[in-house]
Amino acid sequence: MRNSTPSGCPVTTVDTEALIADPHSVYAGLREAGPVHRVTGPDGRPAWLVVRYEDVRRALADPRFSLDKRNALPGNYDGLRLPSALDANLLNMDPPDHTRVRRLVAKAFTPGRVERLREPVTRLARELLDAVAPDGGADLLAAYAGPLPIAVICDLLGVPPQARVDFRAWTDHLITPDPAHPEATRDAVVSMMRFYAELIASKRERPGDDLLSDLIAVRDDASEGGEDRLSEDELTSLAFLVLFAGYENTVHLIANAVLALLDDPERLRELSEHPERLAGAADEFARFDGPGPLAIRRFPVTDVEVGGVTVPAGETVLLAVGSANRDPERFAAPDRLDFGRDRGGHLGLGHGIHYCLGAALARMETEVALRELLARFPAMELSVPRSELRWRPTIRARGLISLPVRWEGRN
Repeated sequence: MRNSTPSGCPVTTVDTEALIADPHSVYAGLREAGPVHRVTGPDGRPAWLVVRYEDVRRALADPRFSLDKRNALPGNYDGLRLPSALDANLLNMDPPDHTRVRRLVAKAFTPGRVERLREPVTRLARELLDAVAPDGGADLLAAYAGPLPIAVICDLLGVPPQARVDFRAWTDHLITPDPAHPEATRDAVVSMMRFYAELIASKRERPGDDLLSDLIAVRDDASEGGEDRLSEDELTSLAFLVLFAGYENTVHLIANAVLALLDDPERLRELSEHPERLAGAADEFARFDGPGPLAIRRFPVTDVEVGGVTVPAGETVLLAVGSANRDPERFAAPDRLDFGRDRGGHLGLGHGIHYCLGAALARMETEVALRELLARFPAMELSVPRSELRWRPTIRARGLISLPVRWEGRN
């Protein structure tokens, strides 16, 4: 359904259920219809949806598009509400605060440091597969794609095994809140606040060789002073974001990659027989069906022209990276999984100053997870009809609820 706003931009009614079930077909129709659409956003408020590659890429790096919610028009945005101790994170910051906070945590995700994690990640992947191998099948999301990233990010932050809780439940309540049970989301936030407060207090008392201890030292050491100081809210929010994003996105990058291979037996056979081609494959999986189909919302600080449409200052802008990554104007045969294509240019891990901080870690974990899985179970297949798979009921994240598979082969 289409009519017009006062600015002349068509209003598009997007079928949310269709967008969840088959986003790539919906986005193909939207790209064909126009570069920018006036839609109802995930929070029920009006938003501008940008769907073509060049426009999305340009906007991702345009400083006129702010992440700071204070630049939203009053009443225009009603997204996820978190207490300041969790909300003062990089997803809500512009420079110079974004630059300062990102610099402090970036050292934990350098390629060299990430590469040193490859051996323990490989060891953990094999242990997880050992546990399910005798069963002849498993829900790979619950038994493998979920536990692997959470263990890695907890080790990076220094969360001891006995303190690790059900992060997946918290994540689900935040990403897909149930309007009928708002208390579940509130309880999740309270639980997270308690968890991070206790974890930071424990690290202050007994620091270790981990990222969180390093960040606490930066926060507490008066000799650091000046621009490199973190506020207490920034410290807590940074720990929250690293754990939340480092877990959430990698889980679904791995699971979506497995499903893409199960949907394409030729590509599954290719990677099983040529595991060396897994190097760099995470970028193609992130392009093909990444876990973040929409970039974090933006708010123009001035009127901005996008795709020939003037977007007023302060209104919500949604950049559809999932659509951009299937734009045939940028990618040849975009609906085909192709590990030989040019890896550069996809937007599945972001672009510009907000490029994914943990991209190197996500790539390494995905490569290791798939390498070990395919080596162990090269003949795996879905154990339910494809039509029975269910996606999380949100357009903000692209992730399965479960991924049941069965296998034959070397155990």
